[in-house]
Amino acid sequence: MNTVAHDGAPAVRSLQAIGTTAVVAVTAPHTADRAGCIMRDELRAIDAACSRFRDDSEIERAQRSIGAPIRVSPLLFDALSVACRVASVTDGAVDPTVGAAVEALGYDRDFDLLARDADEPERHRDPGSGRARVPAPGWRCIELDSRNRTVRIPDGVRIDLGASAKAFAADRIARRVAGALSTGALVSLGGDVSVAGSPPEGGWAVGIALDSSAPPERADQVVAIRQGGLASSSTRVRTWRHDGCEVHHVIDPATGDCVEPYWSLVSVCAPSCVDANAASTAALVWGGQAPARLVKTGLPARLVRADGTVVYVNGWPS
Repeated sequence: MNTVAHDGAPAVRSLQAIGTTAVVAVTAPHTADRAGCIMRDELRAIDAACSRFRDDSEIERAQRSIGAPIRVSPLLFDALSVACRVASVTDGAVDPTVGAAVEALGYDRDFDLLARDADEPERHRDPGSGRARVPAPGWRCIELDSRNRTVRIPDGVRIDLGASAKAFAADRIARRVAGALSTGALVSLGGDVSVAGSPPEGGWAVGIALDSSAPPERADQVVAIRQGGLASSSTRVRTWRHDGCEVHHVIDPATGDCVEPYWSLVSVCAPSCVDANAASTAALVWGGQAPARLVKTGLPARLVRADGTVVYVNGWPS
């Protein structure tokens, strides 16, 4: 994933929220505290709207509507619209209807609360095991009515916005901080990075590493971005044990199983964090086809195979 590197000029605020580390950096240091408050408020709103781990969240209430249309907040409607757009542009590789699939793999509560079976010997999952798999019903079953701002989710379909909501929130926060405080802003939510406003001289330095909390000196590479977003997706973080096997959070909607770890890390730069994250996550699902498919998008990308081989496409600096 990504770790943000600073040259000492931007002021930084951070907090723990939505199961990750949230960071906001601003080029106008006197705005840092207000930027931190904006980020906190936005993340609270996102959690209340989109969390599948809260019985009182809007998305959970929508799923309890037993297939009837329900009016939702502008925030949830936008988050669902973005999730469906991401599914469309990735040809279904990143799909919000994988909720039942990730729950079948044991990811049915906040990640920090996942029980880990430390007593069994470590082994990777067996693709031929008899563990239940729940293929995604597909994003097209979600009905969004923009005129009435209603959503209809078929009875039994479980939504997981984890593949798009962090990036969506990063873009929202960066735009709001830059617009409200007249400052250049960078927001990193667990390594999903979005920037807005005027960047510092030389751009925002972003480190690429598996662990988004790694210090800059441990980054595999540091790149500079001036606009848009940068996201990394990995099969080696957010792992847990289920039925005695090690599994992870990136799901192939077609099978309902976590993807094979062909790539250990994929990083993409795009006009928005949402677009970057959509491409980096889809690449993990696409496996060996990912470089060719990413070339067609025109988005710069860096892909690290499980054996450590690094592949660069569309001008990502080597």
